[in-house]
Amino acid sequence: MSQIKANIDADKAPLSFALIGNPNGGKTSLFNRLTGARAKVANYPGVTVERRSGMINGLSKKAELLDLPGTYSLFVTSPDEQVARDFILGNIRGEARPDVLIAVVDATNLRLGLRLVMELRSLNRPLILALNQMDTARSRGISIDTASLSKDIGIPVIETIAVNSHGVDALKHQLNQYAHEQTGDAQALALSDRQESVEALYDKIASLIRSHVIQPAQTPRWQDRLDQVAMHPVLGLVVLFTILLVVFQAVFAWATPAVDAIDAGFGMLGDLLTYILPVGILRDFLVNGIIAGVGGVIVFLPQIILLFLFILLLEDSGYLTRAAFLLDRPMRGLGLSGRSFIPLLSSFACAVPGIMATRTISDPRERFITIMVAPLMTCSARLPVYALIIGAFIPRKTIAGVFNLQGLTLFGLYFAGVASASLVAWIMRRRQAREEFPLLLELPSYRWPMAYHVFIGLRERVWIFMRRVGTIILSLSVILWFLASYPGAPVDATRSAIEYSFAGMLGNWMQPFFAPLGFNWQMCIALIPSMAAREVAVSALATVYAVAGGDHALGSALYSSWSLPVAFAYLAWFVYAPQCIATIAVVRRETNSVKSTALFTFYLFGLAYFAAWATYQISALLTY
Repeated sequence: MSQIKANIDADKAPLSFALIGNPNGGKTSLFNRLTGARAKVANYPGVTVERRSGMINGLSKKAELLDLPGTYSLFVTSPDEQVARDFILGNIRGEARPDVLIAVVDATNLRLGLRLVMELRSLNRPLILALNQMDTARSRGISIDTASLSKDIGIPVIETIAVNSHGVDALKHQLNQYAHEQTGDAQALALSDRQESVEALYDKIASLIRSHVIQPAQTPRWQDRLDQVAMHPVLGLVVLFTILLVVFQAVFAWATPAVDAIDAGFGMLGDLLTYILPVGILRDFLVNGIIAGVGGVIVFLPQIILLFLFILLLEDSGYLTRAAFLLDRPMRGLGLSGRSFIPLLSSFACAVPGIMATRTISDPRERFITIMVAPLMTCSARLPVYALIIGAFIPRKTIAGVFNLQGLTLFGLYFAGVASASLVAWIMRRRQAREEFPLLLELPSYRWPMAYHVFIGLRERVWIFMRRVGTIILSLSVILWFLASYPGAPVDATRSAIEYSFAGMLGNWMQPFFAPLGFNWQMCIALIPSMAAREVAVSALATVYAVAGGDHALGSALYSSWSLPVAFAYLAWFVYAPQCIATIAVVRRETNSVKSTALFTFYLFGLAYFAAWATYQISALLTY
């Protein structure tokens, strides 16, 4: 009976397919095409490496597809690659070994991709080779005889162009054949030591390429000419900083109409509720709690969309990988390398995935330093705070006929974070012995960003932001409204009502500690919920200042209450702190050290306090 039950359970369990391949080979694009971009994101058991899975439609059996972390070999050098290898071998507890492996290889860089394919083939597991970016290969004059290549290496070879679904049906047809031959074998595999040297393996790959691939003679191409500029040690840096400057200018200049429209919408909604509802708790809760809290953060959605749009366009065009190579040399002067660039760049979106992305760094010391400085990259959660204060205190003024002063200020804040991270990394590295790990990255071809990919990426990020608004920010707005409303002011009150509330008591208790920074008790209250999510500081300020008229109304309230040195000091504080609880938690998990987590928390708090104090004192001297 137990055997029969086991067989029935095996029949009900979905088939497991896994995409494996080099970074930037098109795995994720193919994953989106096969699953319809309906990904379920979690972590692998016991580790914090992201597990991305989805169901494949159109097969005769229920089938799950996993997008494994990118790797160049089964003989791994980084924690991220370790997870991919352990999953393939069935060595992760709670995860069944995949039934079929799909190796995704960039057809324009077959030599590098075939190394992993040959290692996978030695495992004697069902394996399919998806030759991706075949259109780019053909445009470069590369011709691959896939039929003879398939016969020679003994596995099916499918030509794919993931960006437009070409080859996806053929790949599904091949997967369906494996679905009918499912064995249910889930025993773990053992990876023996190398049976041949790396040189012998590459000799074998070179022989395969000579037999099945026709490549044109090297001729100057537009991509090469573009690389001569983009990767030049001087011109390349000029191009990179120009791109970043344009991005930050656009975040302010282009998003303004949409921001104003949303701001006006929430203002009208607040006015409408004020008009139709009688004076009382319900009206106060809806107008000063919900609309002031949630609306005060949603208004910055257009700027966040623009920021991510630029990042996705740069990533999909193939430029970001080149930027990593370009920055490798200057970053080594700071004790880091080009490997740290991608985790640090990811931290501009959120420090949590940025810190998790440090798993691709082989050098443990470099990885530790990158974790320590990643939160200094300005995450998107700080953007609403920056936008609010810059919009309130920095005039809309054009500099040199081209630059927007508000955009330049925003660029300066981002630059302050990067400069501080560089200084901290340099200091930390000087205290450690150096060990060089050469950078190995595959340069993808330049290509026009695909609207489909950019749309999927933007949709995911907008969803993440709106989910935070609907959960964390909404919950904290309600709590803040309660703290700012109760207990009520006494009949003979001589001060404002909020000063008698729990929030007022808490703010007044904290204020002496932050007085040298110029912070008042309302600003101190806003620091507390920003530990959960930094953008909540905006809704907290709207609540404690009892402003429900949107971004402009809150900005006007701050302008009339704060001096310019105080506003600059508050900006300086948010360049460094507070680190949200999620970031501190992921640092604890990634370093597995209470001591390192304490160092991370206190050094950033100390840096924030000093930066805000110095900014306030210097600004006060200059302006008075």
